[in-house]
Amino acid sequence: MSQPVRLLSFSIAFACILLSLNFGLRSSMGFFMEPVSSEFGYGREVFAFALAMQNLWWGLFQPVAGAMADRFGTVKTVILGAFLYAGGLAVTAFSDSAGSLNAGAGLLMGMGIAASGLGVVLPAMARMVSPEKRSFALGLGSAAGSAGQLLVVPVAQHFIAAYGWSNALLLMAGSALMMSLMAGSLTGSGGQQAAQGNTQVRQTVKEALKEACTYPHYWLIVVGFYVCGFQLAFITVHMPAFLADRGFTADIAVMSLALIGLFNIFGCLLSGSWAGKYSKKNLLTLIYALRAVAIAGFMYFPMSSTSVYIFSIVTGLLWLATVPPTSGLVVQLFGLPHMGLLYGIVFLSHQLGSFSGVWLGGYLYDTTGSYDVVWWSACVIAGITALIHIFIDERPVLRLRTAQA
Repeated sequence: MSQPVRLLSFSIAFACILLSLNFGLRSSMGFFMEPVSSEFGYGREVFAFALAMQNLWWGLFQPVAGAMADRFGTVKTVILGAFLYAGGLAVTAFSDSAGSLNAGAGLLMGMGIAASGLGVVLPAMARMVSPEKRSFALGLGSAAGSAGQLLVVPVAQHFIAAYGWSNALLLMAGSALMMSLMAGSLTGSGGQQAAQGNTQVRQTVKEALKEACTYPHYWLIVVGFYVCGFQLAFITVHMPAFLADRGFTADIAVMSLALIGLFNIFGCLLSGSWAGKYSKKNLLTLIYALRAVAIAGFMYFPMSSTSVYIFSIVTGLLWLATVPPTSGLVVQLFGLPHMGLLYGIVFLSHQLGSFSGVWLGGYLYDTTGSYDVVWWSACVIAGITALIHIFIDERPVLRLRTAQA
């Protein structure tokens, strides 16, 4: 964009609505497991596997979507993502086999989420605002996703109850198409526009990849986001079963996840604000260290409904608080032109961590009869991740420092 936009503007507002739809529709898919599985006589692992594949395809396609946004513009990429997303929901609505579920809820939705979600829209928002507002804009976008999770999920539940699961999915497909209407607010926010007029730092995709992949501090960020994905996905998928094993009712599990979603909004906004004022690597060190302490306290002290709620609130504050400083570090190190691609690779690591957390949670539970090994593993790797962020060099790469000098 030729001129930065204000945080309080229609462009930012539409971008936030877009992210709310992206997150909210995806977060609603778990409620379709029971009706779909019951109607066709599947075991629940059939639908669960489709959603696991959705996360994997999301991660695998994210660097591609980011590179597309950098090269061809965010608007075209988001419109493609909206149609893939809607197509996936529609295919799922008419699915009558495991293969069609994997194609719809897995492949198409995963690719659609990647092309219209955080990995594409956050870089666009970073380019839209002035540098001093960039970190807060990233936090605002992350918070918008959580707000969508809170607002869209009840609507999806109402659709299922009122119209049946198949019609509910078609209504959600129509909602996904609305994201293409919001995409117009992102005009001019692609990587090519960010590079115009700055020939000193212009790079090809190959050059950008080589620079990042040979820079050790970039890989510390990648490793850190893997751990983030491991923790979040494990808690999201296995928390209800873990609490049931400890004798808690389903209502407490629902409240736990709701508190995580609610306080995640505040955590994202605070993190975005602080990432613009303080050291991003130190903020990430603090977040991962607090996660380790929270998990250790949750597992060590006697468990009660009060301790579950306290853990959920603390976890919510730290949930996506990693996104603004992590994405902000990518910009700070390498600049804006190829942020979509480079952050996409970081996010791929997050999704590989998510896949590992979900799978290992189930495997180790079946093997040991308990989730304790996974909980303590999540605690230990959070502590290690906090330590490795201390060693990240936050300065822009030498190419940018030389150009600025």
